[in-house]
Amino acid sequence: MEYQKEFVKQMISMQKTTFDSSFGTMVMLQDQAEKMVKTVLEQAPWITADGRKALDQWVNSFKKGREDFKNSVDEGYQKVEEFFEKFGGK
Repeated sequence: MEYQKEFVKQMISMQKTTFDSSFGTMVMLQDQAEKMVKTVLEQAPWITADGRKALDQWVNSFKKGREDFKNSVDEGYQKVEEFFEKFGGK
């Protein structure tokens, strides 16, 4: 039984590591795409100041959603770890 508990803990740890790595990669890609789009839009004469402001708000909204999602996932993993420490024993 102890072996099974340890195996499940290791699986969860591996899943969290995989998620963190994938999430970090996604963040880097999104940030790079944001930089490219901003560079193009800075050179576009047809984008007004209000348009740029709206795009900045949109980007900030996505970033906040991304952070909220990451925090929710981290909280979920924390709860699972606490469960195994409390009920799984050592």
